[in-house]
Amino acid sequence: MSTLRFKTTINCGGCIKAVTPGLNQEVGANNWQVDTANADKILTVNSPTAIAAQVVKAVQDAGFEIQALVA
Repeated sequence: MSTLRFKTTINCGGCIKAVTPGLNQEVGANNWQVDTANADKILTVNSPTAIAAQVVKAVQDAGFEIQALVA
């Protein structure tokens, strides 16, 4: 299982609702979460098949900024 982390501008429940269809399609439901309490709004993806570029595209397509974090 690989874990990918990203800094985003996803900052509320409405924002999460907007990215849910794209992220669920790319990495599967229950394989991602956004920590909106964190100042950097960290998106964590846990999936054996997750590809960073696909996650970035799904979030950007929903209208949000995203930047990969280096482990």
